[in-house]
Amino acid sequence: MMAKYFTKWFSDLDSRLLLLVIPPLFFIVFFSLSSSYSPTNFPLSPFAPIRSFLRGRAFQFQQPPLNITTLNTLNSTTSESNRNGTDESLKKRKDDDLHRSRIAVCLVGGARRFELTGPSIVDKILNQYPNSDLFLHSPMDPNAFKFSLLKAAPRIASVRIFHPKPMLETEFQLRVLTAHNSPNGIQGLLQYFHLVEGCLTMIQAYQKQNNFSYDWIVRTRVDGYWNAPLQPKHFVRGQYLVPPGSSFGGFNDRFGVGDLNSSIVALSRLSLISKLDADGFRQLNSETAFKAQLTTQRVPYVTKRLPFCIVTDRQYGFPPSRFGVPVASLSSPGPLSGAKCRPCRPVCQGPCVADVMHSLQRGWSWTPWANGTLQLCDAHDAWEKGWETTFDRVAGQKFAAERKRVLGLTVKQCIDDFNQMKNRTANWEAPPVDEICSIGVLAPPH
Repeated sequence: MMAKYFTKWFSDLDSRLLLLVIPPLFFIVFFSLSSSYSPTNFPLSPFAPIRSFLRGRAFQFQQPPLNITTLNTLNSTTSESNRNGTDESLKKRKDDDLHRSRIAVCLVGGARRFELTGPSIVDKILNQYPNSDLFLHSPMDPNAFKFSLLKAAPRIASVRIFHPKPMLETEFQLRVLTAHNSPNGIQGLLQYFHLVEGCLTMIQAYQKQNNFSYDWIVRTRVDGYWNAPLQPKHFVRGQYLVPPGSSFGGFNDRFGVGDLNSSIVALSRLSLISKLDADGFRQLNSETAFKAQLTTQRVPYVTKRLPFCIVTDRQYGFPPSRFGVPVASLSSPGPLSGAKCRPCRPVCQGPCVADVMHSLQRGWSWTPWANGTLQLCDAHDAWEKGWETTFDRVAGQKFAAERKRVLGLTVKQCIDDFNQMKNRTANWEAPPVDEICSIGVLAPPH
């Protein structure tokens, strides 16, 4: 009777309702049973293949767990990738900050070979930081007309070209400084210090005039030839940067860059001599006096190689003695970090350079030379015949064209170029433009 009742009840159910109810019930039973069988306890469970199939892994072996070495490798790779990304991000942020900073470029010295060095300074420093302001401090001489090529500078704040006069040599200056190895004795040192500190005075006057302060001051020489750009890595906050080598017992003083406070100390070449005297310093050359300035005033410093050299007409013995001066070929890959140079066909490369540099006193005229970065000239005589061709080949078409253009200027072209400069310059202190141009352009070739 009961069986008949259920049979009747079952037959009365709508078949569509059964289709909705039975499948969920089946899955509930299946997962209840399969959960009680683990692969470890019951590896031959009849439910395992079905379960694996339903999970998309039918009849596959389980992937073995990662060992410690694999995990460490993955973590290291991920960490390295994150670090590289962070480094790139920090570098970009520093570069952006630097290009928003106020930068003064202090350019000092005579224009003897400025037709060679000037275009490189414009291209590798001033054009790299178009927000920078140029400050030129130079003595008046027949080569001053070559400064007309600075019309290509992005921004010019101040120009001072002056007739040099002998400077008074005081007792304390004679105690602190030495004429040894200075081409023009102590007077030459004082004139050079005057150029450097005079540029600082120009910068400070411009700041006061416009009610702001520079973030950075770059100090470089008119006779510096640059074969690569001044890079953001050369701006080190909290430290004054100088090149390595050519230190002559102190610090290489042919270039420097630092923030405003450290630069004020570094550029105060004249006014700090009295303090050096009070501290008992005696018989210092330019480089040792520079080192004493920074160390006594507790200015932290750092050395980094820089892609420039000082173009010189001076003659030096070859091969140089222990305290001699090596002269690099302008074709050297560098960075030369302010070593003396000239355009020449190098007479010493590779192992020869190693022999020469190992013979030099490291704390004197030595300069970094490894990895083929340095090639040497025989500089015991005047520049070799055909140096112009050598320079043009090394410097490239653009710099070669500018060299020829400057030397081919007429007086009128020179005056026009200087007037363009003058009209763009906030502070101008110089002899009349026609005087600068007529004396220089009409002078016999150098």
